[in-house]
Amino acid sequence: MVELRAGPARVVLDEHHGGRLERLEVDGLDLLVPPELDDHNYGAFPMAPWAGRVRHGRFRFDGVDYELPRNAPPHAIHGIARDRRWRLEASTRSSATIAVVLDAPWPFGGRVVQHAALGAGALTLTMEVHAADRPMPVTCGWHPWWYRTPRVGAAPLEVELRADQMYARDDEGIPTGELTPVHAPPWDDCFTGLGDPVAVLTWPETHTVQVQSDCGCVVVFTEPEHAICVEPQSGPPDAVNLGAATVVPPGAPLVRHATLAWV
Repeated sequence: MVELRAGPARVVLDEHHGGRLERLEVDGLDLLVPPELDDHNYGAFPMAPWAGRVRHGRFRFDGVDYELPRNAPPHAIHGIARDRRWRLEASTRSSATIAVVLDAPWPFGGRVVQHAALGAGALTLTMEVHAADRPMPVTCGWHPWWYRTPRVGAAPLEVELRADQMYARDDEGIPTGELTPVHAPPWDDCFTGLGDPVAVLTWPETHTVQVQSDCGCVVVFTEPEHAICVEPQSGPPDAVNLGAATVVPPGAPLVRHATLAWV
């Protein structure tokens, strides 16, 4: 694990378990769900080379049909990068770069590079998804589990989402490609037409975090009791079947950023 520090902030990056941000602490307070509370749904993990679900694990690209393992039956979900051991490439007291090779069951190869830079008032994340020797369809993003009540007895997390539209979902919970007006939560939905910041997270008695990103979509999941997920993604779930994935050729990676800034 790599520990980063700057001002009142501390980040723990676990390159051995999926390149996950294990912790984000500000003033000693866990803003992300800590692993001791939930050993599966905690921290923030990278999603690549696809983000969200791929319907039934199947897609067609460049005239060839492909099938991925259905790790969220009946669908494939969140890529393979979160399931791999990453390698530390560089680190300082306040920054780190880690990387992972994309192998089977992803049929195209490639690699993902993630850079984390911590300042006294913000954490900036950069993700690069590189093709190997042929083009491939890609979406990427981050899946943070924001802690609803990091302080016992405190008022729970509130989310102000800044988005103009959301994707309609069918009875399998997958976007159809149709865009609709934003409805009230609860949500397990993908939004677009995003503002800057994308969302403002407020713990009324402690901190406020602004989520900024150059990703075109954000998925918001409000159903868990202990967390709210606000997930910047370069495209919607099932993007490869909706024609919304980025085709990444060799030598021209998909690069996306997210900044988490607190006061």
